[in-house]
Amino acid sequence: MGLPRAINSSRSPLVHAPAPTPYPPAAHTPAERDALVAMLTTRRPRVETITIGHARDAASVAAAEDLTRTWQARGGHVLTVVHWPENAASWLRHARRFAAGEPDAWVVAGAPLGWAQMARRLRRSTDWDPARTFAFASVGTPETVTLAAPGTLDGLRGATAAGGTWRITRHSILWEEPSAQA
Repeated sequence: MGLPRAINSSRSPLVHAPAPTPYPPAAHTPAERDALVAMLTTRRPRVETITIGHARDAASVAAAEDLTRTWQARGGHVLTVVHWPENAASWLRHARRFAAGEPDAWVVAGAPLGWAQMARRLRRSTDWDPARTFAFASVGTPETVTLAAPGTLDGLRGATAAGGTWRITRHSILWEEPSAQA
């Protein structure tokens, strides 16, 4: 599956694609959620307040809702939950809402194209830091890295569906499954 998408070379951070990602993200797993919570709770400095962002597809909405419940049940605070469409004329309003406040970390669920659009706008227009951002498995794909453009996501990390982890560094993505983490 190739990537017939081009990055708009104008001042806009929009990624021009012939169509949205042809498949919605898969439903998240309990192992994925638990790995994400473990990443957040072992981070130093301590993460207490998070902002959650998600696409509007059913799997991303469910992932955000489940994480909200889980995080709050652990005594954590959710500053805000922001959602965005897979395609938009402008991402600025969504980006500003997502980056507002002072969360200890941001958490993301969504498809590669929508998240790439959002991340490009965040980097261009806000103080958002991908190194303080964690994501569900649907974001941890080579397609996301390619669509977002070099350097946009460096430092972003997340959980795999099997409960492993991944991180983006130097325009590549590195995965570590649970058996390798033991």
